[in-house]
Amino acid sequence: MATALLVGFGIAATAFFGRAGIVAFRRYRGGTNAIGKAFYKGGFEQKMTRREAALILETTERGLTREIIRKKHRQLMLLNHPDRGGSPYLATKVNEAKELLEKTS
Repeated sequence: MATALLVGFGIAATAFFGRAGIVAFRRYRGGTNAIGKAFYKGGFEQKMTRREAALILETTERGLTREIIRKKHRQLMLLNHPDRGGSPYLATKVNEAKELLEKTS
């Protein structure tokens, strides 16, 4: 009886510390701090910056071309357009991001 209890406790401890080790390793490598995707955990800024516009369009700030900006804009607008059930506010932000990046590219 005691052996079964110790084995069960050992398995539970291994699972717990194994998961903690994975999370710590991913943090060390610069990845997510939990298992899964990393998400931007902030809201919108008062005045949109180039960094925020790139985050909205899911691109990097470097190496942007008009073609990439238009492609990303189109993808996001197909998902977020108000006529298709999307949010008017998010559609506005996507359009604003496209305009800002095209103006500064």
